Amino acid sequence: MDLVRTGVGISKALRNIGRLREIVTIFARNGFDEFITLGVTSRIPGFVLPKSRKKISQELKDQGENNFSSILGRRLRLCFEELGPAFVKFGQLLSSREDLFEQPFIDEMKILRDKVKGVPFEEIKFCIEKSLENKLENVFEEFDQNPIGTASIGTVYRAKYKGHDVVVKVRRPNIEKLIETDFSIMLFLIQQVEKASLDVKYLGLSKIIRDFSISLQNELNFYVEAMNCKRFKENLAKNDPKGIFYIPEIYSELVREDILVMEFLDGIPFSDQEKIKPHLTELQEKLDYGLALFMRSFLQDGFFHADLHGGNFFYLKDTRIGIVDYGLMGTLSRKTRQNLVAIMYALVSYNYENLIYEFLDVASYEKIPDVDNLISDVKDGLSPYVGLTVQQTNYSEVFQVIMRTLSKHRLFLPRDWFIVFRGLITLDGVGKSLGIDFDIFGLLENDLKDIIKSNYKKEDVVEEFVWAARDIIPSLRMLPRHLKWFIRDISKNNYALEIHSTGYEKNIDNLSKSLVFGGFCLFSAVLIYSGVVTLNGSLPTHWVDIPILTWILWVFGVLAFLKGLFIINKI
Repeated sequence: MDLVRTGVGISKALRNIGRLREIVTIFARNGFDEFITLGVTSRIPGFVLPKSRKKISQELKDQGENNFSSILGRRLRLCFEELGPAFVKFGQLLSSREDLFEQPFIDEMKILRDKVKGVPFEEIKFCIEKSLENKLENVFEEFDQNPIGTASIGTVYRAKYKGHDVVVKVRRPNIEKLIETDFSIMLFLIQQVEKASLDVKYLGLSKIIRDFSISLQNELNFYVEAMNCKRFKENLAKNDPKGIFYIPEIYSELVREDILVMEFLDGIPFSDQEKIKPHLTELQEKLDYGLALFMRSFLQDGFFHADLHGGNFFYLKDTRIGIVDYGLMGTLSRKTRQNLVAIMYALVSYNYENLIYEFLDVASYEKIPDVDNLISDVKDGLSPYVGLTVQQTNYSEVFQVIMRTLSKHRLFLPRDWFIVFRGLITLDGVGKSLGIDFDIFGLLENDLKDIIKSNYKKEDVVEEFVWAARDIIPSLRMLPRHLKWFIRDISKNNYALEIHSTGYEKNIDNLSKSLVFGGFCLFSAVLIYSGVVTLNGSLPTHWVDIPILTWILWVFGVLAFLKGLFIINKI
């Protein structure tokens, strides 16, 4: 078995070396040869680094330092296009990081959204038949060989299944192995550059790659996408009484890890501005309602579509709005949602101090930043927007100012938080591309107070108290015992005379008893008060009118008090 593992490891290493040679060659040929260190090329046996015809430093000298972002972006884009899907996908991710890169660089990366090579249909057909264990013509009544969409992960075709129009999304052949190899090499190359440059290190590119590779694993598994679609549909059904949104049906019997079959939505994509333009008037009210519903839903439920660009919205013939592509979804815990709501509230009210303190609760950083300077920088960045109405404020710019300020102070948000902000900016951009006058934060402003109340329900507060008490009680019980053990251990090491002569052991014992009793009293008071809260402010006229939950809380409160008395007498 060890021999097999060794053979697999050698095979993987050789495959990585071959791919590393190809990657380094392409980067060097496109002008990055002067930045590739010996630490990289030393991993490739017998490799001679090719030279570019024109170095980046020379091009900067000719065009000026101000064009660095444009030059770097163009050369990276050429490398990514040549290197294939994993690098194209990474470039598409970089195109959304306005918080890290300047606009000329972003513009170059956006070109990659349409730079994905197709896959020969024979390869696609082989993948479908292998996964479904059946001939293509035996499963589908019709199958159009011309793809209606080509992405870095999969290719989308139109077909007919059991009399219904469907779309078939097929994962690119061997894409998972290629992405695994490319991302490991990409991470290695970035880490080498980060060792040589602190400026590059503080961009957090290696962290971006790690987070992105995790999310990409979910996108590669179409079982996950099918599950996301069904869950999103169930959540939306609870919050959309008007039925504005429509989620396509999933044909579960045909879903595989590399194949997804869902209902075809016959409509106009929002990205087709010419065809959607005649319908903008009727879309205005629907989008105002729909976006407010969407925002409330993800802030309350914590599950949301994280890639709502214009190509994923469809205006259907029955005037509903269809949503597709559930590969990239976001999830937020209750605690994270509470932090996010607090940040939203601080943002719309321009409360800089609370905004920064909330960010510090969730951000990661190597050392605690200078909070006063951080607040001052945020104030300076947001001051141009103070006094503007919600309709006059470009919140995409506001987010970019905040994100750049956080990056300047070496603060990095968790991946889920970045997905949230990118989703909000994307949604805001959809409205602007359509020329529709709506503002996400304007819609939220009226709902934030209700959302705050929904995130701090009475039941949640009681639950928090119960769980906190569950954690505190064992600690309170262990504290006096450990104090005794600590004192006994000290007494064995020639310190007994000093401790006993001063009488501290008795005082510490009395203090521990007081702490135990005080803890149980506090827990008892919390339970009794929680029981009072469940009365909802009403004064019962008879003991029968008192809710069962109230009796339970009171009984446990009394038992907690008695338990405290018992433990103190026992110690």
